[in-house]
Amino acid sequence: MIHPTAIIDPTAVLAPDVQVGAYSIIGPEVEIGEGTWIGPHVVIQGYTKIGRDNKIYQFSSLGEVTQDKKYKGERTFLIIGDRNVIRESCTFNRGTAQDGETRVGSDNLFMAYVHIAHDCIVGNHTIFANNASLAGHVHVDDYVILSGFAGVFQGCRVGAHSFASMGSMIDKDILPFVKVSGYYAKPFGLNTVGMKRRGFSDDTMLWLRRAYKVIYRKGYTVKEALEQLQIMVSECGEIQCFIDFLRESERGIVR
Repeated sequence: MIHPTAIIDPTAVLAPDVQVGAYSIIGPEVEIGEGTWIGPHVVIQGYTKIGRDNKIYQFSSLGEVTQDKKYKGERTFLIIGDRNVIRESCTFNRGTAQDGETRVGSDNLFMAYVHIAHDCIVGNHTIFANNASLAGHVHVDDYVILSGFAGVFQGCRVGAHSFASMGSMIDKDILPFVKVSGYYAKPFGLNTVGMKRRGFSDDTMLWLRRAYKVIYRKGYTVKEALEQLQIMVSECGEIQCFIDFLRESERGIVR
């Protein structure tokens, strides 16, 4: 199960059925759960905790120290959930401040060369295409798709079920369900294809389109848009996602 050329630190804790490929290095204070497969030439540093049934392909680097210049050697963490696929040459960094965490959920697909920087939070069921990158302190909600070479600026939030097209540079928050594109990213309607795949009804999508128009097409301020959305939410509960996101946004939303 463990190739004889792999190097496993004595303090690392691996479940009995974990597979480790040739020339991979598992550093101190690493924990790896049942059923996880690690390919050749992978480097995993502590403090990193990886869950069950993950697949980690060659040349990936997980749990290396943050690239944040504020880092002074504090104990920080990378926590990865279950059933993730991490393809070739991905890099996930630990947090920055003492006990800071970079956290990745479950059932995600990270294609080749994806970078997740310090103190990011990534939800579940996301897809990051080749070379998609997150700067520090980015929060990505569930079912997000970032296309190839999409980049998210530090401190942004990407709402659930949203979609960013190839090469999008995202410097503001993206509302749930919204599709964005461009340098810098601008909204282009709802992610209807993704929503249909996930079982959203035609009626729900109709109401969300109406809510989108309130936010983007009517010329309202955010305060005025929130007042209109509050009236509509009784007809479609999913509109509450827009309301909550607008109230919590610190950077403002893409326009």
